[in-house]
Amino acid sequence: MIAVEPGDPRHPQALALLQASHALMQELFEPEENHFLSVDQLCGDDIRFFTARDGDAIVGCAALALRDGYGEIKSMFVAESARGTGAADALMRMLEDEARAAGLPWLKLETGDLLHAAHKLYARHGFKTCGPFGGYEANSSSVFMQKKLP
Repeated sequence: MIAVEPGDPRHPQALALLQASHALMQELFEPEENHFLSVDQLCGDDIRFFTARDGDAIVGCAALALRDGYGEIKSMFVAESARGTGAADALMRMLEDEARAAGLPWLKLETGDLLHAAHKLYARHGFKTCGPFGGYEANSSSVFMQKKLP
């Protein structure tokens, strides 16, 4: 059974997931196309960081960045061994609940064009493509998505 809870990006298991995510992004995309937050940034006051656990093992993580008028999903990553277990869906539900609790009307995200499984996850949760937001600029590798929260 997957349990999602507030977490610490510096926890060794969470850190390992973040490092794996960062390595994958650096392998797939040019440096200027990577928009992931550092571990220190994920510990900021404007970030809510969550982990997905299967027993004692942290198998996924995600963060909600509290922005002016919206929440931005950051650092969404699930270990390959836990894909298909519902961990990503459980993290998405937690992010949406947290955004609603913070009174945010929108959830937004930027992801890479090569991350097709992520696109399917976000679409399944009601996200639609949109244009760049915040400080992002359009480029050939970014996909921007948003969801209006009820």
